[in-house]
Order: sequence, then C-alpha cells, then structure tokens
Amino acid sequence: EVQLVESGGGLVQPGGPLRLSCAASGFSFSSYDMIWVRQAPGKGPEWVSAINSGSGSTDYADSVKGRFTISADNAKNTVYLQMNSLKTGNTAVYYCVALGYWGKGTLVNVSS
Repeated sequence: EVQLVESGGGLVQPGGPLRLSCAASGFSFSSYDMIWVRQAPGKGPEWVSAINSGSGSTDYADSVKGRFTISADNAKNTVYLQMNSLKTGNTAVYYCVALGYWGKGTLVNVSS
C-alpha cells in the first residue's frame, strides 16, 4: 500500500524558512518521481516541484525557483522541500504526490 506522510508545516513569518518532509512507503522510492503540490485557500492545486531520486533530476515552478529546494534521502525514503524567503502568498496546504497517490497534506501559514 502506497503511503505518503507529510510533516513540517506550521506558522512562519514572511521571509522565514521552513522545511517540509514526506515519508514514503509501499513502493520503490527511487524509481518514481516525487512531487510537491500546493493548494492555497480558495484556489486550485498548483504544481511546485519534483524530484527523481534515482536520476537526481529536479524541477521547479517558476514562482519558487531560487527560493525552494527539493531533495531526497533514499535511505529514509523521504523527500524534503526546503522553503526560504517565504511570502504570504505561499500560504497553502502542501501535498506530497507519487504514483497518483496524495498524502493528507501539511499546512504552511506565512503570516506576521
């Protein structure tokens, strides 16, 4: 059974950092793309970033390039999203997605 469990969300001030984690199980972690998607209040889902930990390839939405970094630890079957210079517009529920499965999400609230 595929399971994706996100953690690390919370309240952060504008300009601050936050690191999200997604622990994966039930599939060969390094064989598939791991994706972060976010959904802001009242808006549709937005693709944020992706990584293939087997090849090392990464990709980012233009809106987060230079501020967010995706990485993976194959030994822990965990993908991370380091978010720096956060903006109030980054407030959203952040989901980890793989193989068409979604985690339950973790809320990031950027507010002063």
